Amino acid sequence: MQKIELIGIKLPMIKKGDDLGKLIIKCAEKEKVGIKNNDIIVVAETIVSKAEGNLIDLNKVECSEFAKKLARKINKDPKLVEVILRESEELVKIGHDFVITETHHGFVCANAGVDESNVKKGFAKPLPKDPDKSAKTIYNKIKKETGKDIAVIISDTQGRPFRDGGIGVAVGVAGINPLWDRRGEKDLYGRKLKTTKIAVADEIASAASMVMGQANEGIPVVIVRGYKFDHLKGDGNAKLLLRKKEYDVFR
Repeated sequence: MQKIELIGIKLPMIKKGDDLGKLIIKCAEKEKVGIKNNDIIVVAETIVSKAEGNLIDLNKVECSEFAKKLARKINKDPKLVEVILRESEELVKIGHDFVITETHHGFVCANAGVDESNVKKGFAKPLPKDPDKSAKTIYNKIKKETGKDIAVIISDTQGRPFRDGGIGVAVGVAGINPLWDRRGEKDLYGRKLKTTKIAVADEIASAASMVMGQANEGIPVVIVRGYKFDHLKGDGNAKLLLRKKEYDVFR
C-alpha cells in the first residue's frame, strides 16, 4: 500500500530577516512531527517574500501613464498595476479584471504573481526575486541543522488555461528534479511512452495547498511525508517546468 501524509506547520508572523529554515525546524519540533529523511517541505512564497523583505509600499509608487490607462481598463489600483508591469517581462493578455504577463523569472501567470493578500494594507507582494535560490537557502539550512535528506519546494497559487480556479504550483525547488521524464518506459499494454513527462513538483505543491489554504488558515508550510522520490533527487530548478515560448500554444 502506498500513502503520503500532508502535515501542516504553523509559523509565527514572518518579518524581514527571519531565518525560515530555522523557524521550520523549530515549529516542526513544536508540533511533534520533526523533520525526517525524505520529507518534502513545501513553503508558501508569501512568507519567503516577507522574510526577504520583498514587499512594496504602494504609497511610494509613481505610476506611468500606461499603468493608469491599463488600471482603468481592468478596474485596479493604478499603483498596483504599475508594480505588476515592473515585475513583468511581457504583457501577454488583458482580461476583464486582470492581466496575464510573463514575469522576469519566466512564469506566465495572472498579474505577474503580484497580490495584496496576507500582507499589511497598502503593501503589495511580488514573487520572490529568485525562488530557486530561496528554496536552496532553506534546503541548506534544514539539511545542515538536522542532517536529514530532504527537498524543498516554494509554492504559489496560479490559474491554468481553460480551467477555473487556482492550484498550487512550484516556483522554486531544491533537492528534487521537478519533472519526471517517463519517455521510453512502457505502459500496462507494453506500448512505449513517447511524450509523457510528469510535473511532480507541481503535483506536490498542489497537494500541499489543500492543507495550506488561501485565506486565514495560517499554515504556510506543509511537510509531505511518504512520497518516494529517490529517482528525482538532484539539483533541479523550477525553470525546468517552463514551456518554451515556441511551444506555448496559449499565446
